[in-house]
Amino acid sequence: FFFFSQPVKETFSPVSFIIIPIHYRFTMALRSAVSRSTLARLSNTRASFSTAAVGSSGDYYQTPESFEAVLDKFSQIRACAVLRTPTSEACPKAMQAAIDGGFKIVEFTLTTPDCLHHLSDFRQKYDGDVMVGCGTILTPDDAAAAMEAGSEFIITPVMLPDVIEWCKERNIVCVPGCQTPTELVNAYRHGAPLQKLFPGVAGGPMWVKAVSSALPFLSINPTSGVDLDNAGDYLKM
Repeated sequence: FFFFSQPVKETFSPVSFIIIPIHYRFTMALRSAVSRSTLARLSNTRASFSTAAVGSSGDYYQTPESFEAVLDKFSQIRACAVLRTPTSEACPKAMQAAIDGGFKIVEFTLTTPDCLHHLSDFRQKYDGDVMVGCGTILTPDDAAAAMEAGSEFIITPVMLPDVIEWCKERNIVCVPGCQTPTELVNAYRHGAPLQKLFPGVAGGPMWVKAVSSALPFLSINPTSGVDLDNAGDYLKM
């Protein structure tokens, strides 16, 4: 899940949102638990990368208005289903369960087989109703392939200046993964409006609070290791 604590454009608390992966085996749990913010876990199974080739069909430039609209959607909805599945077949079933459960923002990840194919299908099916993004982006070519498939935002697992700057030049919201205060600040300076703390469990809520107090301009997104026991602690800050 992503959780945003402020419903105002470009106005975020120190913890902008938190992310929990959703595993396809928890389909029924998703349907009953979304309203209670119940968090499912992703299995440790990892799939091979499936990155589409990038053609020369366009530069994927977005408008400043669309950039703001994506940030507005995050701030208003406050929750996003982030999906990894070990097989291509499981992916649409799991994501459909998440959407049926009430999610209005979803993220496909490139570690899921045929990720971009499924992303494109769901973008076409839910365009204007569910905001669809792509994660585990490692290069500008990955980002371009995701945008070609219909992604509305980009998530990276680590701090990648070339991807952040590629997105910034095109008014694409990029949320890069960071582990240290230095990486968080560098991501911000390179143009990332939101910064993903990955893995979030490494420092815990008090670490985030300490860093946010010293660097209040950051909008930190703790990721991984967030559960029912500590989600509230993150969101209180």
